[in-house]
Amino acid sequence: MSRWTIDAPTTLDFDGIAALRVRAISGSVAVLSTDERPRLDISRVTGQPLQVTHEGGILTVTYPDLSWEGLLGWLRPAQHSAAITVMVPKNCPTQLGVVNAVAVVSGITARTSVKSVAGNITLDGVTGAVDADTVSGDVEAQGLAGRIGFKSVSGDLTLADGSVERMDAKSISGRVTADVDLIPDSLVRVTTMSGEVTIRLPASASARVELKSATGRVLTEFGDMDCSRVPGANSAAGQLGSGSGKLSVTTVSGRVALLERHEPSPPPAGGTQPEADAP
Repeated sequence: MSRWTIDAPTTLDFDGIAALRVRAISGSVAVLSTDERPRLDISRVTGQPLQVTHEGGILTVTYPDLSWEGLLGWLRPAQHSAAITVMVPKNCPTQLGVVNAVAVVSGITARTSVKSVAGNITLDGVTGAVDADTVSGDVEAQGLAGRIGFKSVSGDLTLADGSVERMDAKSISGRVTADVDLIPDSLVRVTTMSGEVTIRLPASASARVELKSATGRVLTEFGDMDCSRVPGANSAAGQLGSGSGKLSVTTVSGRVALLERHEPSPPPAGGTQPEADAP
C-alpha cells in the first residue's frame, strides 16, 4: 500500500485506479474521466492535512477521522478546506462524501455515489448507476442515463437531458425538476412532502401516469388524462402512447406539473438557396 500525507499543493500520477473514494469537508472535489494516465491534483490545502492511500487499485482521499457515515458531525465550525481534482478511467466506480464542498462528477460510466450535507452536486454525462443524497445542497445533472436515485431534505434536484431506465427521487421541501426521455419499460417515481415537482416528457413518451397531491395543484399539458380536484385529493392519471413505462408523482402539499416537450421539425429537404447579390 502507498500512503501520503498532503499538506501542500501536490500532484500524484498512478499506473491505474480501479475505484475511487473521496471524503472532503470544504472546498471542491472534481472527478473527471480520462483516457490518459490517472492523476490526483490537490491545488489547495488549508487546515488539517489530507490522507491519500492507493491499495489494491483503490484510491482513497480523506481526512483521518472523517468517516462516510459521520459527515453530519463535521458541521461544527472548522477551517479544513481543499481543492481536489481526480482524473480516472471512465469505468471507475466513484464514491464521494462532502460536507460543504462542491462536488462535480463528469463522464463516468460506472456506479457513482455522492453524499453531501450542504455542498452542491453537479453531475455531467454520468451514465452508470447514480445515487446522489443531500441534506440542503442542490443537485444539478445533465446527460445522465440508466438508473438514477436522488434523495434530499431541502435541496433542489434538477435533471436535464436524461435518458431514464429507472429514477427514484425523494425530497422533503426541495423542488424536483426533470426534463427526461423514457426508455421502454422505464420507471420514474417522485415523492415529496412540500416540494414542487415539474416533469417534462417528449410528446412521443410512452408511460402510465399517476400524479397526486393532497393539497397542491396538479397540472398536465398532455391530453386524454383523467383529472380530479376534490378537497384533500388532487390527481391526474392516464396513459401516454402504449403505456410501456410508468411515471408516479406523489406529494402532500407540493404543486405537480407534467409538461409536454415538442421536438423541432426537421428543416425542409434541400433548403432555400440564398438570393444572389444585386449587381
